[in-house]
Order: sequence, then structure tokens, then C-alpha cells
Amino acid sequence: MIDILVYVFESYGYPEACPEPEQLARKLTAAGFEPEDIDTALEWLSGLQRVAGTDSPKIERDNRSFRIYGAPELARLDADCRGFIAFLEHSGVLDPLGRERIIERALALPGVDLTLAKLKVIVLMVLWQQQDNVDALIMEELLSNAEVPPWSDEGSGAELLH
Repeated sequence: MIDILVYVFESYGYPEACPEPEQLARKLTAAGFEPEDIDTALEWLSGLQRVAGTDSPKIERDNRSFRIYGAPELARLDADCRGFIAFLEHSGVLDPLGRERIIERALALPGVDLTLAKLKVIVLMVLWQQQDNVDALIMEELLSNAEVPPWSDEGSGAELLH
């Protein structure tokens, strides 16, 4: 299903360009995706539209606050995923409402192990739906398949300092 989300992101520059679900299903079938995956992806995309379209309370950005994850969230979002969400929020890419939408959509992903690479696709789709302008460096990070968290010292050359 993640492959379908990537396909939709790459094929349609903005949400309004995405065809209606029936037509999108035909296009995805023609592209070679499995019917079960298509149904799951369309349901997930419908949820994304629903979440983006609801009037949500304004959550003020506060540098002194932090997100406490509940047990179901901790079970699905490992430390790398939670760290990446915090990184995006502290970088100014996400506001608290965007963070909550990403968490909701991550938990809505059916029965898969949620890796950092999969979370990046979810982040891309939420930002795509919100039509947010994203800094080029952040976009590059989101499009990378690297599983090394951006806040990690691993591979950054920091080990040379010790």
C-alpha cells in the first residue's frame, strides 16, 4: 500500500489533481497494483481527506510543551519515528495539528510494521494534502529511503570529533 501512496504523490502535484476514487482505482489497476492494496490505499486516502477537511481546534505552538504518546501510539511508533516527528515539529515543518494528523494517519495504516521510511511517506502525504510548502532540505530528507534518523550522529562525521 505504501507503494501506492508514493505513486499518488509522484503522479499528482496537488490533491485537486488526483482523480475521484473510482477513476484512481482504474489508473492504479492499470499501473499494476493489486486490488486489495488499491482498496486499502483508497480507504486510507479517504481518511486523509476527511482528517484534513475537518475543523480542528487550533493548537498553539509552544516550545516548552512536548507530546506524550499513549500505549497504542508507542506500540506502533518506535523511537526513530517519534524522534522524526519531533525533529519535523522543532524544525518548523509541522505545527502541533500537523503532528496529530500524521500520528492519526500512521495509526490508520493497516497491520504493517511502521518503519521510518514508511512514516516519511505518511508525512509526505499529509503535507501534500495540506499543500504545505516544504523546505528543499526537508523534502530531500522525506524523499530519502535512509533509515538513519536525521538527528543521529551515525554517519554524520560526528564520530570524528570523539
